[in-house]
Order: sequence, then C-alpha cells, then structure tokens
Amino acid sequence: MEQKEKTWLTEFSRDYGARELHRSDLKPDPIAQFREWFEEGKSTLQEPTAMALATADAQGRPSQRMVLMKGFDHEGILFGTSYESRKSRELKENPHASLLFYWPALERQVRITGPISRASVTESDEIFMARRRGSRIAAVVSTQSAPIESREKLEAAYAAETAKFEGKEVKRPATWGAYRVGFETFEFWQGGRDRLHDRFLYSRAGSQWKIERLQP
Repeated sequence: MEQKEKTWLTEFSRDYGARELHRSDLKPDPIAQFREWFEEGKSTLQEPTAMALATADAQGRPSQRMVLMKGFDHEGILFGTSYESRKSRELKENPHASLLFYWPALERQVRITGPISRASVTESDEIFMARRRGSRIAAVVSTQSAPIESREKLEAAYAAETAKFEGKEVKRPATWGAYRVGFETFEFWQGGRDRLHDRFLYSRAGSQWKIERLQP
C-alpha cells in the first residue's frame, strides 16, 4: 500500500505579543468592550465586519461559514441571508449560534455565543436595501445552497432578472431577511508571547456579567 505523506505546517507558526490585555482594561459591559475593539480596528482592518458563523442541525452536526455583521446593539448582532439557505434550515432546527471575529492585524479574536432569532421586517428591509443593487438582484435570483447545473445557468438567470428590474426598485424578497444573534457569552482574546495569550470570558450572572480570566 502506498504511504501517504504527512504535511507539516509548523513553519507557518508565528509569535504574538504586540500588546497585553489586563482585567483592569476591560469594561464591565461586554457589548461596550466589543464596540471599543471594533471602533479601534474598523478603519485599518481589511474586513472588520467579517465573522465566522457556526450553526448545528438537530443532530448536533456543525457547519460554519463567513458572513458579514450588519449592525449590533445590546440585543444582539445582525446579519442577513436567504431563509432557504442551509444555515437558515439549521437555525430552525437548533436556534443557537456561535460567532468568531478574527482580527490578525490586531492579534485579537472575539467569540460570541447565544440564541438566534429572525430580526424585524423593518430591520430586514433596511439591511437588504443597503446592499448594492447587483447584490440585491443576486439575492432574488439565487436559491442559496441549492445545486445548479453550471455557472452559465446562474449568470443567465442573473441577466434575465437584471433586465426584468430595469428602471425598477429591487425590493427584498420574502425568502431573504435578517437574523439577530443574542448574547450568552463573550470571549476576548489577545495574542500573547510564547502562546501565553490573554483570554477573558464574560458570562451571564443574572442581570450582570461575570468576568473570568481563562488559561491559554
């Protein structure tokens, strides 16, 4: 039997340590702490709103993908998607999610877990109408996550829909909308030298937040 070669990737490992994170640096409210980090990085990071969204089906089998944060407040983080997508099907079966923001230029990560629910019609409309016109047409054309025979078929459908909407407003279809991920936990991670990272976990304690330092 042919021996399969193992690929080692240790040469890509890098050290961190540009800054430290101390308990005294943290705000008591994790949403305020998240806002501070986001504001600090939004003008310099390439994709500050990009986040990995992890979901699981009824059997607990996970899947994840990158989506874009479209807004946040004390009620949760918003993103938009097709209600026909795989993520939407899984969220119907298991309405909990995990988010990960990774900002390598700042040597930071933020992990968030919480329940998820559909946002209001008004919020969905606002998020959809803020998309570029071409992106709105694509959302109308695509049955997200469903198989299609070829790229040519997709582009033909897009061209036909573009012609159909000539001179017309492209409004949100009923199959597309926004979700809100609520807050159960936050983890703020600051990369540290020799892998001695700084990690702080916020978890609900009644109406307050408990903050604990975690080992790296």
